[in-house]
Amino acid sequence: RRAVYAWAAALPAATSLLLLLGHSREILAGGLIESRLEWVPALGLDLVFRLDGYSWMFALLIFGFGLLVILYASYYLSERDPPARFFAMLMLFMAAMAGIVLSGNLIQLVIFWELTSLSSFLLIGYWSNRSDARRGARTALAVTALGGLALLGGVILIGRMVGSLDLGVVLASREIIVSHSLYRPALVLVLLGAFTKSAQVPFHFWLPQAMAAPTPVSAYLHSATMVKAGVFLLGRLYPALSGTNEWFILVCTAGAATMLFGAYAALFKDDLKGLLAYSTISQLGLITLLFGFGTPYAPVAAVFHIINHATFKASLFMAAGIIDHETGTRDMRVLNGLLKKMPMTSMLAIIAAASMAGVPLLNGFLSKEMFFAEVLEVRWAGIGFWAAPLAAALAGVFSVAYSARFVYSVFLRGDGTGMPKEPHEPPRFMRAPVEILVLLCVAVGVAPAVLIGPVLAVASNAVVGYQMEPSSLHIWHGFNVPLLMSVAALALGALMYVKRREIRRVHDRYLPPVDAGAVYERLLGALSFATQAITRGLESGSLQRYVALTIGAAVVAAGVPLMTFGAERGSLELLPADPASVVVWAMMILSALLVVRLHRRRFAALIALSAVGLFVSLTFVRLSAPDLALTQLLVEVVTIVLVLLALNFLPEHPAPESNVARRIRDWTLAGAAGMGTAAIAWAILTRPLDSISTYFVEQAKPLAGGTNIVNVILVDFRGYDTLGEITVLGIAALGVFMMLLGLKHQDTSRTLSYAHDRFPVVLTQMTRILLPYALGISAFIFLRGHNMPGGGFIAGLLTAVALVLQFVASGFRWTEDRLKIDFRTLIGIGILIAAGTGLGAWVFGLPFLTQSFTYVDIPLIGEVELATAVILDLGIYITVVATVILMLERLGRLMEGTTPEAGGHALEGDPWKP
Repeated sequence: RRAVYAWAAALPAATSLLLLLGHSREILAGGLIESRLEWVPALGLDLVFRLDGYSWMFALLIFGFGLLVILYASYYLSERDPPARFFAMLMLFMAAMAGIVLSGNLIQLVIFWELTSLSSFLLIGYWSNRSDARRGARTALAVTALGGLALLGGVILIGRMVGSLDLGVVLASREIIVSHSLYRPALVLVLLGAFTKSAQVPFHFWLPQAMAAPTPVSAYLHSATMVKAGVFLLGRLYPALSGTNEWFILVCTAGAATMLFGAYAALFKDDLKGLLAYSTISQLGLITLLFGFGTPYAPVAAVFHIINHATFKASLFMAAGIIDHETGTRDMRVLNGLLKKMPMTSMLAIIAAASMAGVPLLNGFLSKEMFFAEVLEVRWAGIGFWAAPLAAALAGVFSVAYSARFVYSVFLRGDGTGMPKEPHEPPRFMRAPVEILVLLCVAVGVAPAVLIGPVLAVASNAVVGYQMEPSSLHIWHGFNVPLLMSVAALALGALMYVKRREIRRVHDRYLPPVDAGAVYERLLGALSFATQAITRGLESGSLQRYVALTIGAAVVAAGVPLMTFGAERGSLELLPADPASVVVWAMMILSALLVVRLHRRRFAALIALSAVGLFVSLTFVRLSAPDLALTQLLVEVVTIVLVLLALNFLPEHPAPESNVARRIRDWTLAGAAGMGTAAIAWAILTRPLDSISTYFVEQAKPLAGGTNIVNVILVDFRGYDTLGEITVLGIAALGVFMMLLGLKHQDTSRTLSYAHDRFPVVLTQMTRILLPYALGISAFIFLRGHNMPGGGFIAGLLTAVALVLQFVASGFRWTEDRLKIDFRTLIGIGILIAAGTGLGAWVFGLPFLTQSFTYVDIPLIGEVELATAVILDLGIYITVVATVILMLERLGRLMEGTTPEAGGHALEGDPWKP
């Protein structure tokens, strides 16, 4: 079963890898491949996928390592682990990472960036029964998602500076960016996003906690992909943001601190994955430091080390997973003598650890040599020549020491006894990914110019703008200072391991551990306590108080600018009001006052409230807005029915009247809100208004083929708004449904107690006769909506009203037996149909949600307009009908006591159906 899911996951990854390799010739020749789908061209928001040497290299890592992890995971997961969920989440993360590296639009990059945070949250918390997995997932999500918000702010500022969010334009606009007054805040925000994702100090603490994830996740996310997203971003925006003192100070400081702290902390970790986690933090700091140097070949060394680190660290994580899988522990104080028990796995892990330490003839040695060569060129923030080489050498010594500890403690010392399980070699193909990666470590270390030179050349060219010659990668560069630094690091690292006990005693005595994760938990606890205190102060359970606070906040928000700038009368004269309009408005005011006066008599107040809605509809008719009038009238009917059903769940006797103080408060707030609204309306109506409505009036017919301007705006000019609105409408309906799911009507004796005959014969027969007529009128209104008052929203409301009448007149159980529809599914269908018109536009190379129309001659009928907007209107229609019926049907079932919880009838497809 696991093999089936593994093959299903491997197929798209392998296909993507083959497609990338198919572009090898063009990319290795220095080419750039770009694909663009227009989304909102006016705002510069397009779906742009950009494949250059840098993104191509990263995409190869993502899909190539992904295939190896899928193979490894198919053996690693136990029989109790659901494989479908694991591989689905892994593919989601893989797609998100590919989206980051291939994005050619900065906003698009941020969207994929946050998607990696969400998918990694799911993967880290895969073993949700473990508290450490849940805690690690929450911490990773909180830190990386907050960094993503900062990145979004930085991207918006960059877009404002450059005038475009297109990556190609941004990378070519360095002079504009670095000379702009917004450069510093934009740089800080972008670096916050990069540093949180790549676990730079002080945001490093989430990575060790994420080691609670399954080892395949650690091998993929925390060595080759997710943590590399931050350093990818540094390289991606290097041409636009680098080369300034601010870049140098911020990037180098964070990189150096992370490199040294991670390397030092790794020395004292007893858990295999804990040691690898802190060594990963250190290596990420090294890469970050290289991007900060600003020397000609420092970014090239950074790109080279990204490849090498992903190779040896992924193999080490997989080896650690095999050891844990076969011995039952990851504790290096317990593990021993595995070279005797697991010789093949041990040799692979030893070679990978040697690469991490920078042993010659392995890939890690080459990139570390380049690192040492670059630090000799740096003058570090005025400290002098010695600072950067000293920090680099010290980090190299630490890396040798913790690598030696890993090798000796686990494989060389002891006789392989005293572990929870008797160790033995894993299944052949479980070890195969480790063998492939270790082979790459050796092959690149021996023949770098042949195997990795061309890839490194085109990748670094996309970062620094000039191409390094592949032939410049050599194993031997003669006797020089970088070589001496490497030899010194190996010797001193070995000595540090030999003196590890003395060093540990000094560490324990003089350097008490500072757990950044514990500091984060305390800060989170303090924030939680503060928010709970605020919540307790605001949420008293009084609806009256909530309304007062809401209106009070609105009064303050609008009143302050109103009092500051004033709302004097403008120069325009008001139009005279005809007597009929005055009568209607007076009746509306009177009805509103009746609602307030009759608020303790709820049914009477509801009737008065419906009168207010009726008079609003008449006002729209008077102002020549028939679409709004129809919408308001139908919304009023649905709302009144909804509130009427809800009255059954309210207490029979209203709460006592408020005391004098509260009534004075309410009168004051109501008066301030009313007078403020009137003042703002007066100021607006008496001033000239340069409205966009003129454009809609002039272009509705030529551009959209419709004469009903309101409908044309909804389905064409403002189609994005409409799609978003029906999506929110559907979500709101599902939210209401879920909130009512466990609700029970406590007093069924009051239900419809005012009616002697719950289902009068005359009413039931009339509604059944009227239903086909109502549906016919609804179809007529729907079809004519593009040119006459109507459309999907109004037609949907009319259909919903006709169906609601069936529920009310004949009972919910009778209607359900004949209307076997799952309205939750119908909401999704409606939204998908509406979105499908946008996707259809892409097929023809047009921006998302672009509508088209034409005219055809039909015999005996004549010329008929065909418009794609009718498909969007159909989606609106279906969503509105399903939304209204779903909410009212649920309330009605509760009212009649026919909920499944009460033993009544259930709709087909309901999750609680027996």
